[in-house]
Amino acid sequence: MTYRRRSRGIPIKLIIAVGIVIFALVKYWSNASTNEWTGRKQHINMDTEQEIMIGLRSAPQMAQQYGGLYPDQRLQAKIDEIGQRLVNSSVARETPYQYDFHLLRDPNTVNAFALPGGQVFITYGLLKRLENEDQLAGVLGHEIGHVVGRHSAERIAKQDLTQGLINAVLVGSDGSMGAAQTAAMIGNLINMKYGREDELESDDLGVKFMIDAGYTPAEMIGVMQILKQASGGQSLPEFQSTHPDPENRIEHIKEAIEKYK
Repeated sequence: MTYRRRSRGIPIKLIIAVGIVIFALVKYWSNASTNEWTGRKQHINMDTEQEIMIGLRSAPQMAQQYGGLYPDQRLQAKIDEIGQRLVNSSVARETPYQYDFHLLRDPNTVNAFALPGGQVFITYGLLKRLENEDQLAGVLGHEIGHVVGRHSAERIAKQDLTQGLINAVLVGSDGSMGAAQTAAMIGNLINMKYGREDELESDDLGVKFMIDAGYTPAEMIGVMQILKQASGGQSLPEFQSTHPDPENRIEHIKEAIEKYK
């Protein structure tokens, strides 16, 4: 009788849920290392070779989503020149990553991003809004910062963790819709916070890379103003956005300029 009462007191689904949580946490926290180029402690579950492979495999698909590559080879050559100047003048050259720069055809979307391992993209929609070469260097330097900071690899590990926690909630609650929505919301908020921190670190690194390469870092502020104009002045509260508000980023950029000049 005693055995049967204890079995009822601890449902199997809760034991399984706790096990999933423990496994997810151990897996995440056991993969700790210090980024040798930024000095920041990170939790990453892949090596640099895997990052490079993911970037190279994903690049064609990402380009296709933006209408393919922009056909002007002169503009592409200029972007390559500026990008490589930033890499060769900074700590980025010490990394094992293969830095390739791609100008995307999309004339309307204002965006730039980097895949793991060094694949960097900028849309023509953003390029045509930039006012000078230094602003372009600011955009590319920021994206190189994401690569050096290993932000994509770090985000993948964090998503694995949050997915494990979500699965545990679903198992422990019999997969109810309310529990699923709550778990997903918590996971999204965790990843949003990390996303904002990544953007600020990339701004900081971008400023450093610009200075190292001989560009005017104050032009990064102009990039922020262009991004704000492109949004039409409409933005979510900072806590609800993966990107910090441009005004907040401007203050951090000014601090970085003072730090590195």
